[in-house]
Amino acid sequence: MNLTPTKIEMANVMEKKPSDLRRLLPLLLIVVGAVVGYFALKDVLSFDTLRDNREVLIAWRDSNYVLAAIIFIAIYIAVVAFSLPGAAVMTLAGGFLFGIFPGALFCILGATLGAIAIFSAAKLGLGDMLHSKLAEKPGLMQKMEAGLRENEISFLFLMRLVPAIPFFLANLAPAFLGVSSRNFAFTTFFGIMPGSIVYTSVGSGLGEVFARGESPNLGIIFEPHILAPILGLCALAVLPIIIKKFTKKKDAV
Repeated sequence: MNLTPTKIEMANVMEKKPSDLRRLLPLLLIVVGAVVGYFALKDVLSFDTLRDNREVLIAWRDSNYVLAAIIFIAIYIAVVAFSLPGAAVMTLAGGFLFGIFPGALFCILGATLGAIAIFSAAKLGLGDMLHSKLAEKPGLMQKMEAGLRENEISFLFLMRLVPAIPFFLANLAPAFLGVSSRNFAFTTFFGIMPGSIVYTSVGSGLGEVFARGESPNLGIIFEPHILAPILGLCALAVLPIIIKKFTKKKDAV
């Protein structure tokens, strides 16, 4: 009597497996691409490569400006999507090749599209499963989710604005916490603007740095005159969270 239900259950399981594999495929491709890219490109996406090939790159940009811009954005997307080392160098290169504008815009577009790619792959592949498991266990991740639920946009802006949070972590964590794709894209595009503009402006002056035989100051973002406005933006992002908590306490009283 139990044979028919058992066969039906087995058939359902067999139907689900290909679907699960298809969902995991984008994430698996990103993982494989990240490993291969790390070993293949770790010495290519470097400041030395940019310095040694600067004249060739400038000449090629001058003769193929639109194509150069498209290829630059495509490479930036791949660097971010596969979490490859070299995002800072790419941002400097954006300023060096295209100036603060449109260099900063190209960098922001590439970084945002790359972030959306890895976020979507993680959300599709493991996001729902991990989200349900994390929701069952109390702890830091649950507190982060609670914060996201109250003020998702403010919380995501903070993750982008705080220089200490690694970019790849800010791409993956929201995918595992059930963040809205629209809010993720919106806060990524605008949240990375300050840092991108700072590093692009450094890149725009690389010609003089190369001439002096020096290296660019990548720690400039932590200098007071740069960090203070960014911290001000962080305070603005936190403000809605504080107001909401204060309002809740006032209502409770």
